Amino acid sequence: MSSLRSKLVRVAFGALAGLLAAFTALAVAELVAGLVRPAAGPVTVVGGAVIDRTPAPVKDFAIRTFGENDKIVLQLGILAILALIAIGLGILALSHRRAGAAGVLLFGIVGAAAALSRPDSTGTGDVLPSIAGALAGAVALYMLATKAAPVHAPDGQPGTGGWSRRGFLAAAGVTAVAATSAGALGRYFTGRQGQGAVASRENLVLPKPASPAPAVPAGVQLKVPGITAFTTPNADFYRVDTALTVPKVDAGTWRLRIHGKGVTRPLTYTLDQLLARPLIERDITLTCVSNEVGGPYIGNARWLGVPLADLLKEAGVIPPSRGGKADQLVARSVDGMTLGSPVEDVMDGRDAMLAVGMNGEPLPFDHGFPVRMLVPGLYGYVSACKWIEDIELTTFDAYDPYWVKRKWARKAPIKTQARIDTPKPFARPAAGTVTVAGVAWAQHRGITRVQIRVDDGPWQDADLAAQAGVDTWRQWSYRWNATPGGHNLTVRATDGTGQAQTEQRTRTIPDGASGWHSVFVTVP
Repeated sequence: MSSLRSKLVRVAFGALAGLLAAFTALAVAELVAGLVRPAAGPVTVVGGAVIDRTPAPVKDFAIRTFGENDKIVLQLGILAILALIAIGLGILALSHRRAGAAGVLLFGIVGAAAALSRPDSTGTGDVLPSIAGALAGAVALYMLATKAAPVHAPDGQPGTGGWSRRGFLAAAGVTAVAATSAGALGRYFTGRQGQGAVASRENLVLPKPASPAPAVPAGVQLKVPGITAFTTPNADFYRVDTALTVPKVDAGTWRLRIHGKGVTRPLTYTLDQLLARPLIERDITLTCVSNEVGGPYIGNARWLGVPLADLLKEAGVIPPSRGGKADQLVARSVDGMTLGSPVEDVMDGRDAMLAVGMNGEPLPFDHGFPVRMLVPGLYGYVSACKWIEDIELTTFDAYDPYWVKRKWARKAPIKTQARIDTPKPFARPAAGTVTVAGVAWAQHRGITRVQIRVDDGPWQDADLAAQAGVDTWRQWSYRWNATPGGHNLTVRATDGTGQAQTEQRTRTIPDGASGWHSVFVTVP
């Protein structure tokens, strides 16, 4: 019995050795990444590689299921898998130390390959965190496994001698302290690398717009408890992107390049040069293509920016309707993301812009500081490039951006939608007059009508709030005489062209969800 207990304890110590080796590898990798480039950390690059290779339906499922926590779930999943493998390697190393250490090194190679595969890779320097971390982890595992090995047993042989638990625990403690210190230093250096970007944002003073936003009409915000606010605060604005680590770009070193097909004068701009130009200010509602019917991935903000069409004209770009050579604008982010927008839409007179401000302050880092692109009326994946640094003019036939390669549509105008904000699904409102209310949107077309249906009854017109413009959502309300029982409330909208929202239910892939939103409530 004592022999079995000793073996179980030794196996537990082997598992601990594996976990400490993995912790050491990640901590040293974080330290090196903090010195070289934070975005090259192994969890970040492996997570990014996983995102890049995940089929679009799986990504769509992750967003639906986990919302804006999808990246945290992915990172936790990677760490959980790493922990399980580390435990296995630690147990293996008890009898085969070299094999266990080699397994750790193999993961370093995987991390290095993932780093080189990333679209924002800067070259061989990006492999250093993964390789350095793997070497440190392999050494730690070999040392700890040696301490847990039977005394006098040759490498690779199980042996029969005893072993020192005190010696193993002492080595484990030293390893844990050293790894924790390395990780803390890594976080410190990572923070220092971002200080310049943070300071550049804090010191940025936005100029007044040459073309201020039109005054918001009285009555755009209904006084209905539970309805979504007309303007979405920056802290509450949805975030859907593939960046596991939010880029922190120093405004002083940021540059934007415009080049490509049909560009007769390639241009490069600094942020100061953009800020010195006439700026426009507009209220614009953005919608993510991953927004399900009735979903939350939509928000409205007051944006400040440079008219994008003006920059393109200065570069010599001509829209295809006037004989231009390029029909696609490819925007590239500092993290390598690519989005493709129709040149015609960008230059047709709508308020497409390179935004520098959001709700009266410089863009938050989460939303693209120092500059992001947005085009009213198009879903974000074809128009709203955050952390933009490059604009290339090309054709749809010549190049497929990131999401198009993953079977999403090339062109994606926002579909007409309406959402019920109150009452919530499965609410239990009291009998009598109940205010049903929500928002409707059809960016760049506007909303002219919203209708409500109770159960299978006739469609009834809702009251519309004032409309701030065709590029923003519009609130609506309906006073319903609620009677006892279960009821299904359904809403539909009509856009500014007279086109009613379709009943046909589709998923978000490939060009946005469609269908009527409904909620079921019970009146006691």
